[in-house]
Amino acid sequence: MAFIRKRRLERDLYSKERFSLLLLNLEEYYFEQHTANHIINKGCKDERKFRGSLKICSKSIIFEPDDNIQPIIKIPLRDCVSIKAPEDNEASNPFTRDTSGGISVVCNQIFLIKERNIIAPYKTVRGRTEHLFQLDVAGKLGDVVQTLHQITAILQSRLARTSFDKNRFQSISETLHMECKAEMVTPLVTNPGHVCVTDANLYFQPLNGYPKPVVQITLQNVRRIYKRRHGLMPVGLEVFCTENDLCSDIYLKFYNCQDRDELYFLIATYIENHITEHTAESYMLQWQRGHLSNYQYLLHLNNLADRSCNDLSQYPVFPWIIADYSSSVLDLTKPETFRDLSKPIGALNKERLDRLLARYQEMPEPKFMYGSHYSSPGYVLFYLVRVAPEYMLCLQNGKFDHADRMFNSLAETWKNCLDGATDFKELIPEFYENDSSFLVNSLKLDLGKRQGGKMVEDVELPPWASGPDDFLQKSQEALESQYVSEHLHEWIDIIFGYKQKGSEAVSAHNVFHPLTYEGGVDLNSIVDPNEKVALLTQILEFGQTPKQLFTIPHPRRIVPKLKSLSRTSSHSVSIAESPVSPNEESFEDLTEESITLAWNNIAKLKSDERYKIHKEAITGIAVTCNGSSVFTTSQDSTLKMFSKESKTIQRSVSFSNMALSSCLILPGDTTVISSSWDNHIYFYSIAFGRQQDVLMGHDDAVSKICWRDGRLYSASWDSTVKVWHCVPGETLSNKKHHFELLAELEHDVSVNTIDLNAANTMLASGTKEGTISVWDVPTATVLHQLPCHSGTVFDAAFSPDSRHLLSTGEDCCFKVIDVQTGMLISSVTAGEPQRCFKWDGNTILSGSQSGELLIWDILGGKVIERIKGHTGAVMSMWMNEQCNSVITGGEDKQIMFWKLQY
Repeated sequence: MAFIRKRRLERDLYSKERFSLLLLNLEEYYFEQHTANHIINKGCKDERKFRGSLKICSKSIIFEPDDNIQPIIKIPLRDCVSIKAPEDNEASNPFTRDTSGGISVVCNQIFLIKERNIIAPYKTVRGRTEHLFQLDVAGKLGDVVQTLHQITAILQSRLARTSFDKNRFQSISETLHMECKAEMVTPLVTNPGHVCVTDANLYFQPLNGYPKPVVQITLQNVRRIYKRRHGLMPVGLEVFCTENDLCSDIYLKFYNCQDRDELYFLIATYIENHITEHTAESYMLQWQRGHLSNYQYLLHLNNLADRSCNDLSQYPVFPWIIADYSSSVLDLTKPETFRDLSKPIGALNKERLDRLLARYQEMPEPKFMYGSHYSSPGYVLFYLVRVAPEYMLCLQNGKFDHADRMFNSLAETWKNCLDGATDFKELIPEFYENDSSFLVNSLKLDLGKRQGGKMVEDVELPPWASGPDDFLQKSQEALESQYVSEHLHEWIDIIFGYKQKGSEAVSAHNVFHPLTYEGGVDLNSIVDPNEKVALLTQILEFGQTPKQLFTIPHPRRIVPKLKSLSRTSSHSVSIAESPVSPNEESFEDLTEESITLAWNNIAKLKSDERYKIHKEAITGIAVTCNGSSVFTTSQDSTLKMFSKESKTIQRSVSFSNMALSSCLILPGDTTVISSSWDNHIYFYSIAFGRQQDVLMGHDDAVSKICWRDGRLYSASWDSTVKVWHCVPGETLSNKKHHFELLAELEHDVSVNTIDLNAANTMLASGTKEGTISVWDVPTATVLHQLPCHSGTVFDAAFSPDSRHLLSTGEDCCFKVIDVQTGMLISSVTAGEPQRCFKWDGNTILSGSQSGELLIWDILGGKVIERIKGHTGAVMSMWMNEQCNSVITGGEDKQIMFWKLQY
């Protein structure tokens, strides 16, 4: 629970102080403190003196008594009538004795805070009063009074006059790279100071030394760094020393984006060799394939969309999932248990939506459907008031909300979100975590009395929850349920995706106030400081729409049948859930298990044998069903048959003097088909040892062929892919094959490679200019076309489940496309081109330009293992059905046999 965990850490570190920056107003700064006595009724019989700390701030004077029984006194400068030091000639006056170092403050209003050290609404004392503060260091008196009189200009002046204290460096050998002014951001608070980055550390030194003299982060520990919007301006930077935690180590706000970008570049340059930067698309691939839970994926999307636990106006947003808060048992198998994730909260109730749309139609530009947002500081603290009461008091000027408007009941809150005229709020991550303290009034706060006379205590839970922990457990189960996994992409489209803006947002009834959107206002163009503060206040109170991450429909999750998706393991399936008992496993199940085992151990691939059998690079490999004969094609124009048993070449056939580009064996192991650069496709009879037929099907070199269910698919540099129906000839009666052209898939440039999905319904093609196309085979129409690579596409293949398409090209990149939406969801850069590959949807075995075999974790975007292989580029690769045997062909004219050694 990021927000609460961070707050508890701060409370443990600075528990001796009751003062915090939360006592300040928006855009108010804390400058300095002085040890002092607060003297009440000076010179009278009931004169009292309280020792404590006098805090000088940009909009107030705050006195914190050492005695916790006494309240903190906050005096707003706007309510001050006079601030002065007693005149020097009053020193002999008996009523002004011992006033050296004294400051007299006359004001019309003060606030009393944390009396008896109890967190409660601030007490307001109105009426003219005088307060005398006697400083321990009398010499500071003139400076303090001058500061209070010149308060508006003092911040930038002090920042300009001071610099980072280099004595704070961890080592005298550190080299300074950059220093600038900035503010450290925590929820509802910013604290000005100096940022400094060296060759080893990032430092922040608060101008006021609060809460500690310097914050230091070792660059070697940094794992993630993100540019942020703050107050709708691109001036934020957040640094994380953890991989998955939502809580950052520091959030900085700069005075201009140039300083922010320079610091980002310095840190990013340092850490680029230590970490892998993840994009929304790479996280999407991990989520789709079950390597991230729904909860983890939403956290990552929030993070990438500028949502931070340090910024309550951009706090992470999570969806309402459960719609049933009245049943005694929560049934996660019933769709009606769940909220409709395809609609924003405001559109769930049709009657309310109709009223809102009627108002929207009559509204002048700029139009918006909802008068409040689904995420704002008020809503975050509405949920968290029981554990973060001081934040609520800070936000609401020292007051809690009315008792009947507090977070009293899950059922009431959900009903109000459905029916309320201005309530459209979503949830926060805490509802799907493990700390239930925000549901319990463990601090025994006096949050008021409701109309029925009942005090506001713990949150009332639905009947199906036995307690707060059980409620969170069931909420987690609901978030990871099959229904949510199948529909979460619809909610992502609304919050982070293509339905967030424009005409799609209007159609989805998802239009909010213009101020909530990125680029909605330019704060730099506002000169008047009062107007700027007013606008910032409006932004803070209203909330902000997340940064848009996707501009096309988000793909669905791949949800395995009869498998439970848990946060700890996305692949766990219990015996009770399994469709077959352990003793009745089908052959398919055993095959799938052996394939999974093979890919899990693919890094243990070892070279078995190698043979030089051609005079030029090997371009294609095909193996008979029994594995005894290996057929290879080469740029030396020959088709060769190699016997694994005798380790000799048994046949060598040349069809023309042009290079052969690929080969395959037809079912039954009777015929080998080879494609050639001479525009022809050759059929060779294994039984009779002769050319059986030739198909003159193209106007340029044939680059790749595939065979599925009696159909031949041929790709060519003539910019076409052709689909042929092939009726085999009866060889004994010497009849030729009969070829019927079924379809011609036209491209703009030469096609270099093709692949078909498992169902033979889709075909992927890659061109010499880097374009990947996905075709619907039955209708011969293009479904998606993406400019994926710069340069030739060397290889492309569907994942076994046909959900994703992987391609590799001359640009040294692997690209993953979601087949359903056509979205490019992952890009991994290799140090050199990868010429060919096999993959199981998660792991890639690729052949590189240098001859190595590389094993990649495509989800993590990194190389797991490098295996020495050929002395030139790996040009072709074959893998058996069990995925435990591999043959590669290289530019070095050799074939290499590889075996898995468990």
